[in-house]
Amino acid sequence: MNFAASEQYAKALKSGLKYVKTAQAQGTRPYPAVLDEVEKDYEIVGRTELGQMNIPAELIVGTRSAGRTAALAGNFMPLLEADTEFGVKWIHLCDAHLEEGIRDPILAYEFLGYFYVQEGNKRVSVLRSFDAPTVSANVIRLLPARSEDPEIKRYYEFLRFFELSGLYGLRFEKLGGYARLQAALGMDEDHIWTEEERRSFRSGFARFQSALEKMKQQPAAPADALLVWLQVFPFSDLKERTAAELADRVAKLWPDMKLQNEAEEPSISLEPELPEKDKSLVSKLLTAVSQPDRVRVAFIYGFEPKSSAWTRAHDLGRQAMEAALEGKVEAMTYIAKERDYYSAMLGAAEDGAELIFATTPPMIEACRKLAALDKRVKVFNCALSQPYTGVTMYHARIYESKFITGAVAGAMAANDRVGYVASYPIFGEPAAINAFALGARMVNPRVRVELLWSCVRRDCAAELRRRGVEVISNRDAAKTDAEQWGFEWGTFLDCGGESPVPLALPCWNWGVLYEKVVRSALSGKLNTGPADKALNLWFGMDSGVIDVKLADEVPDGVRSLALLLKHGLTEGSLEPFRTRIVDQNGVLRCDGETGLSPEEISKMDWLCENVDGEIPAFDELLPGAREMVRLLGLYRDELTTVKEEKQL
Repeated sequence: MNFAASEQYAKALKSGLKYVKTAQAQGTRPYPAVLDEVEKDYEIVGRTELGQMNIPAELIVGTRSAGRTAALAGNFMPLLEADTEFGVKWIHLCDAHLEEGIRDPILAYEFLGYFYVQEGNKRVSVLRSFDAPTVSANVIRLLPARSEDPEIKRYYEFLRFFELSGLYGLRFEKLGGYARLQAALGMDEDHIWTEEERRSFRSGFARFQSALEKMKQQPAAPADALLVWLQVFPFSDLKERTAAELADRVAKLWPDMKLQNEAEEPSISLEPELPEKDKSLVSKLLTAVSQPDRVRVAFIYGFEPKSSAWTRAHDLGRQAMEAALEGKVEAMTYIAKERDYYSAMLGAAEDGAELIFATTPPMIEACRKLAALDKRVKVFNCALSQPYTGVTMYHARIYESKFITGAVAGAMAANDRVGYVASYPIFGEPAAINAFALGARMVNPRVRVELLWSCVRRDCAAELRRRGVEVISNRDAAKTDAEQWGFEWGTFLDCGGESPVPLALPCWNWGVLYEKVVRSALSGKLNTGPADKALNLWFGMDSGVIDVKLADEVPDGVRSLALLLKHGLTEGSLEPFRTRIVDQNGVLRCDGETGLSPEEISKMDWLCENVDGEIPAFDELLPGAREMVRLLGLYRDELTTVKEEKQL
């Protein structure tokens, strides 16, 4: 008998006994799982023979029946002494493996992505004692009945992915992970992987897992952590970077990986002022020394201000901030060419920018990459409800302005009908629609809000006018942009003429926010939140970032009401969602006593009962609207973002 085989058994036995002892101390199962016991909790509706394949050794978790479990620990290492029948056979098999290798495949059942051995327990044990990554097996798959159980839903997502990729060993904790991976790798949703692509992915993913192991803690699922990586860095980096470089980049993204796996909601700051740093005496002394005399600020635009109302609003904010801080700030603007946001941000950083404001949500990936690679720059992205660390999100509670314009619309609607043109089904938009509907209901309990979406059909205002709706709410505008009255802007009354009668216009005043951020930087008190938390600034009417412009045509009584509501919102004595609210399905959403939390408002995905219309499905959207909805949509976790080029 080969002495090496006996030595190998001794090592394996030691490992098995240690595994059992640790499992018993932790209160977990010390022996292999038994499929007969596992499957009894499920309805099995199918059995498929997959044929012979190499299966990941780490996914072999149990046996078909309970016959041999007492001889093996949960890690498939032996528990019986070497002179037992089991031990002797194990050593003989190990001896054969050392001479010529184990060639005969085992017989295993696959259930919910894990494998259970019917024949070949000792073969698995020997191979795993040598850390073999795979085991040759004839596989039979047992299919559970479909259900709403998240585990079952994830498994059926995996089955679709397996049909395309032929890959095991990739498990996501969150639904939609397989489709997002396929898209993040630059593949169409129906792309069938080549053998070269499988080898490339296995190699890159193994290097990624190796980099993860260098962290003190491990994420719940390395596959979910990989998706975080692919949102910032290309897959090709996993093959081209050195091990040290990979470990460094994983460390920089670690807060996001940890946050994504914990599914923790971002911290939302509603205060009109930015959160400040520690105010201790030592901190004050250090701050006094480190206060800069001048701050260099960069604004990243997706379009020329003259061609985009959204960009123009931010550019007007930049100008207002510069005027307020004359001599203390140097502002630079960069227009991203061909949507290359990262190059624009990198250029800003190289030009000495200390603060970067990325003014549209699609810039988030570039923001995260720059924030990870250059800690000297504070990066801000204009978006709502983004759960990422390293980048501070900022937006405004426009629903407060919509509440006021809704009250104006309800008071002016002679036929109890008002129209509302919504933009995209993204976070924050249902809150604006519902606040408008609640404002209208407050002054007119009979009012109905007819909802159309500009991301679904063009010229929604014209359609509402054709239906006989006289009071319509359309797009918002910058406060200083005085030419935005018309059928495409604000809330107006249609009297059948060529021009509408303007009533009220919700408006943005981004200059106030930019001034606050820069002043905080100048004072040395700029706080962008804890390194391991996501911070969203969501400023409202109390900050001055949003406002309502009332037209001269608004009757005096309605104007007084609007100003009274504005005062209440500014002073904090009025909350639009502190009232009894029932949704379109008759579900009580708020009893009126406590109101809704900022998280509930920002993540709102339902509509009030006096709204006629629905949140559109993704396939109903116009092509140009789909990117924004993929990024910020209410159902973004069900969507993927397809890249133009393959990464594998």
